[in-house]
Amino acid sequence: MVSTDFSVQITKSSAVKAAHWSSEPYILSLSNFDLISGRCPVTLFYAYLKPHRGDFSMVVAVIKSSLEEVLGHYLPFAGRIIPNAETGQPEILCNNEGIEVIEANANIDLACLDFYDLSQSLQKNLVPFQHEIPLRLQVTNYSCGSFSLSWTFDHALADATAFYLFLRSWSEVANNKPISKHPDHRRSIFQPRSTPTYGPSLERIFYNCTLEEVLNTPITNDISLKRLYYIEAADVESLQERASLDGRKRTKIEAFSAYLWKVLATTVKESDTQCMMGWAVDGRRRMSGRMSNLIGNAISMAVGEVSAEDLKQSSLSQVASVAHEAISEVANEAHFLDLIDLVECHRPGLVFPKILLGIGGPGMVVSSGRELPTTTEIDFGFGPPVLGTCYSTMARLGTGYINPQPSAKGDGSWVVFALVWPELVAALESDPEHVFKPITATHLGLTL
Repeated sequence: MVSTDFSVQITKSSAVKAAHWSSEPYILSLSNFDLISGRCPVTLFYAYLKPHRGDFSMVVAVIKSSLEEVLGHYLPFAGRIIPNAETGQPEILCNNEGIEVIEANANIDLACLDFYDLSQSLQKNLVPFQHEIPLRLQVTNYSCGSFSLSWTFDHALADATAFYLFLRSWSEVANNKPISKHPDHRRSIFQPRSTPTYGPSLERIFYNCTLEEVLNTPITNDISLKRLYYIEAADVESLQERASLDGRKRTKIEAFSAYLWKVLATTVKESDTQCMMGWAVDGRRRMSGRMSNLIGNAISMAVGEVSAEDLKQSSLSQVASVAHEAISEVANEAHFLDLIDLVECHRPGLVFPKILLGIGGPGMVVSSGRELPTTTEIDFGFGPPVLGTCYSTMARLGTGYINPQPSAKGDGSWVVFALVWPELVAALESDPEHVFKPITATHLGLTL
């Protein structure tokens, strides 16, 4: 039976450092892409069945020993983010101070967690974010012998692509395998041009602001509900087929976004005539040079804007075409070079996507984890996870946030994290197509 009446007791906390550290501390400057992140916390939650060998103490021992080894390749992750003495802007002090690893016990079976209403369950398992420690891990043992790993890291340290590369390297070390993709820490390759310049399209997407403005942005919707959904593979395929009816094949994310956008339009107030949709776009594949293994941030934001009435009247394929055009406008090297220059022109102020502040009307941001390593690759030698998802501990956000990832089943189904408001939850769950299904332990292969 699903329960929210449980407690988590922390039993130990320790700092894990790189095993082979011989250099003096050094400073790693953040790139202009890193500065766009806004220092927000990012959390990942992975759940694993009871290991076939060993117990929880063995799990912790393997996690810590392999972490010591892999940190030799990811020294910035064991450092601290500090303000520059002259500019006040953040930079990474690579001093091997270590990653905090917290050990905990939960008096509940993993299958009894409420995986749907994450505010009632995962919030008790997550690692509180502290700016002083850019990366923390909590290893939680459950009554049934299962365990979970929850990481919280500072977005200035890495984006999702970089952090998943770290997790894959870590799991390879834990399984006594060589690291398949060696990290590239050259954040300095993202330099502004000698005469910084950028086009007007960036000013449409980004906003030059202060931290105080970000923290005090008026929030019109109660974007506080944190839900986890399951989307069947057949529904994913059906959306893509319908979005491609005009003869141009659309991606699964474009089709999914079109569906979400149309549902969003049914929830807005009469005074909100426009609906926004944003997409996180990775620049690694769009910029020249070999940077697939780049550690840090290389993310921009694509934004589309359509009237609520047009969204209601348009077909799924028509809305998917709008999504495609918006993403294509950003998915090129010229855009990312302009973005580097935009941030440079506004130093030391912040440059932040307007949609995240709720500027322009109600909206959603889709940040897909579908191109990242599969959930099953994050295996530390005790079997693959039954669930891998992101989570947000942020208290304020001006827009909804959706993160679809392949489920651990590997059959084309998705697990979708949603940070949304009540009206959108009601619309998604009452939609006749039933694409968004509240996730249960059964979807994860767990037995109550």
